[in-house]
Amino acid sequence: MAEKKPQNLQNYVKIDPAFHRFLVPGALLLLAGAIYKVTQIGFKGTNAVWSGEILLGVIWAIVAVFKIRLYALKVQDRLIRLEERLRLERLLSDPWKSRMWDLTEPQLIALRFASDAELPALVEKTLSSSLDPKAIKQAIQVWRPDYFRV
Repeated sequence: MAEKKPQNLQNYVKIDPAFHRFLVPGALLLLAGAIYKVTQIGFKGTNAVWSGEILLGVIWAIVAVFKIRLYALKVQDRLIRLEERLRLERLLSDPWKSRMWDLTEPQLIALRFASDAELPALVEKTLSSSLDPKAIKQAIQVWRPDYFRV
């Protein structure tokens, strides 16, 4: 198995080749071709109905692909939220445990990259300063990788 590259603020974003390099460009090409076909034929004759149906089908497929991707990401966000709340329950001191519910979903998702050692201090800083996810990620000193994000 290939050695995984350590993650940090500059390289944590994951590119899914099947989605980002095949489905998205393919969908854009299909959409451009369908629009071109409709504009060339216009709305005359039986071919116009057929090219209109193709355009509708391409738009339908694009929406379906993106919705399916967004559903998968939303499920992952919910799991991350659960995992992080369990980790916070284990690592935070009592006064901060009751305040962990004040963290927003984007803040929890950003905190997943913080190591166990720095998480309590980062949660305190996040809650007292209302840090946004980008600021949270920039404040992390020891990056805890997440290789399973889709």
